[in-house]
Amino acid sequence: MTKADIISKITEDTGLPKKDVAATVEAFMEEIRVSMAEKKENVFLRGFGTFHVKRRAQKTARNISKNTTMVIEAHDIPAFKPAKSFLAKMK
Repeated sequence: MTKADIISKITEDTGLPKKDVAATVEAFMEEIRVSMAEKKENVFLRGFGTFHVKRRAQKTARNISKNTTMVIEAHDIPAFKPAKSFLAKMK
């Protein structure tokens, strides 16, 4: 399912204008992005799951074709952990 599919489904279910639904979905996704990327805050959605920031440690990697090593700096990545009730519905 794509973002356009989600917008269409919400529009169909609620009867709200597609333009308003699209703006709401965009604002929701942007707020999650800002919270995680800039503020380094986790986003908890009860009954759905948690978007959280994982810290990857510094590590040494190898470029096999050039036979060299390089250091990959520590960095943050986004992650999602589904809620228990969400997992139960999936089973």
